[in-house]
This record gives sequence, C-alpha cells and structure tokens, in this order.
Amino acid sequence: MSELVLSNARVVLANDVVTGSVLVRDGQIADIDTKNTRTGEDFGGDYLIPGLVELHTDHLENHYRPRPGVFWDPLAALHAHDVQISGSGITTVFDAVRIGSDVDLPNMFEHSKNLVDAVRAGPEQGWLRAEHFLHLRCELPSHDVVEHFEAFADHPQTRLASVMDHTPGQRQFRSLDDYKRFYAKHMGQNEEQMLAYINARQAEHDRYSAPNRKAIVARAHELGLALASHDDATLAQVEEASEDGISIAEFPTTLEAAAAAHDAGQAVLMGAPNVVRGKSHSGNISASDLVAAGLLDILSSDYVPFALLQAVFILPQRLKEISLAQALLTVTRNPAEAAGLVDRGEIAIGKRADLVRVSGETRVPAVRAVWKQGIRVS
Repeated sequence: MSELVLSNARVVLANDVVTGSVLVRDGQIADIDTKNTRTGEDFGGDYLIPGLVELHTDHLENHYRPRPGVFWDPLAALHAHDVQISGSGITTVFDAVRIGSDVDLPNMFEHSKNLVDAVRAGPEQGWLRAEHFLHLRCELPSHDVVEHFEAFADHPQTRLASVMDHTPGQRQFRSLDDYKRFYAKHMGQNEEQMLAYINARQAEHDRYSAPNRKAIVARAHELGLALASHDDATLAQVEEASEDGISIAEFPTTLEAAAAAHDAGQAVLMGAPNVVRGKSHSGNISASDLVAAGLLDILSSDYVPFALLQAVFILPQRLKEISLAQALLTVTRNPAEAAGLVDRGEIAIGKRADLVRVSGETRVPAVRAVWKQGIRVS
C-alpha cells in the first residue's frame, strides 16, 4: 500500500474550491479533508486540480514534422511531445493523427503509421509521463481514408475518431475568398493554379465524402469509439451528425451550429487558443462567446498545449459568471466523460489520482508538479 498526502492546498472540486488536503492511496483519491488536519507535501496555498484531459492536439504531428519536408524520429517526437504535454498539466492526451492521403502528402499512410506505432509503443518504453490515446482524424474526401481507418481503428489505444472535410467551400472555409486568402501565401499558387486546386478538391468531395463518412461512422460504432464531427457550420450538418450518433461537436464554426449541437445533446468542443487570443485564427465564432451563451462543454489545446490551462484561468477573469471550478470542468471531467473515461477528471473519492499543482498568482498560471495515478511525473 502506497500513500501520499497533499496538504494546505486550494483544492478545486467539481463545484467549489476548498482549502484542505487530499489523501492518495494506491493511485486513487482516498479522502478529501477540508479541515486540513493531515500533514504531507505542503502546497503553501497553491491550487490542486485534476489532471487535464486533452481530446484533440496536433502537437505530436508538429514534433514529427517540424518543418515542411522534414520528418523526425517518431519515438523522439513522442518523447518531446509528452514532456511538453505533461509540463502543461495534461495527464490524459488523445494524440490526433490525420488519416487519408493528401495531395501534398501522397504517402500519408507511412507517416500516419509511424505516429500510430510510436503512440502504441510508448507505454512499453516506460518513460511516458501522460497516458496517451489515439484520435483518428478522418479526412472524408480522401480516396483511401477508409482503408487507413481500418488499419488503425481496432486497437485499445484508439478511443476517438472525428469526421472532417476541409474541401474549399465547406465547413471551416465556406467562403472561397477566405480560403484563398488563408492558403494563397502558404501554397505559393497564382489565381489559375489555385482555381484548379479548388476544383480538384471539390470533385474529390463529391465522389468520396458521403460513402466514406457512412463507412467510418458504422465501423466506429461497431468498435465502440467516441465520434466527433469537425467544423460543423449549418443546421443540416448538425442534424447529420445527430443522425449518425455522433456525440461531440468539434470546433463548430457558427453560433447557429453550436446551439443546435448543444440542443441535440452533443458535447461542444472549442479550442483553448481561441479563448486565450479572444478570437478564432480563421475568423469563425469566438469560444468565449459560446461560454457566455452556455454552449461550450469542452476545451482543447489544439496547437498550443499550455493554452488549455491558460484558458481555464482566463475565463473567470473575462466572464464573471464563470467560476474557476466551472471553467476547469471543460478540461477535466467533461472531456473525460465524452471519451468514456469515467475513472478520472475530478478530485473525488475513488477517482484516479491524476493531479496537478498550480500556482495561479501570476499573470500566467505555473505548473509546479504533476502526478499520474499518485506517482509524480513532472
């Protein structure tokens, strides 16, 4: 039997913040003492929060492909990613891996397999600080996305799949003018080349998106995977997601879509960088506006791991009707439940002792220590 006492802390519970101590026994929370009578590691008034649960981060891919055309050793990329994830207070992470060939990466399967194999092998190495799962991001207009999905889906670490369609004129980029502005400089194409590229992508959408979506949704349900719909913008798209039994609305781009998804019982997920910056990087709905409207359930760090914790402390400052405990639910219990992980995400007796010590007295919160199942990892 192993025991750990964390004392003199501001313990953030699901509905309140209390001063006291937490007893950890054999990797689980055994007791919460609001009288603070136990002695142990003295927090000096720092916050004790549940380990953060991240459902969608592209950060592993960024470490694997740090520059265009440069691909890093996948295990080394996972190592660097894991260190930053844990240092940001994240103890459970769903590493997003894009599947389906792309015109810019025709050998996408090779790269996806490298990342999937690394995430699967990581726990065997014994050095991962966070617990890693896989989130398969399925690009529906890709001709081979179903084949790739079948290769990676049936594994214990694959827990989440999202259906997405980045066709020009769809979802995130309903406006072709916005699409051209966003990608013109990145792709280095003139107007004629850009138009040809757009026409080709739209033809792929018309041919592949609908049948691929049907096949992936059906297979995901067979495997018991959580499903997310990416960048829904219209009522029709939300209704389609609802009919498909999709439970997470990932980055809805309009207030109309977010409200419809919420009414349909889908968990609405938005990006924490959107909260930190106060706006979307692509000009869509502000996450803070959804919080104020009571429509946001989950935050994701997306492309900046530390944004998750930063957003939690920003929201109560920006929106007086939101408490720290309420903001924290969007990065702990809510994402855990959406992914079917009911053993974590809350400081409560019987839950996993995935815990983070945070100093919140400076402009940016500081992670001072991280425990996974009662064992200190950062």
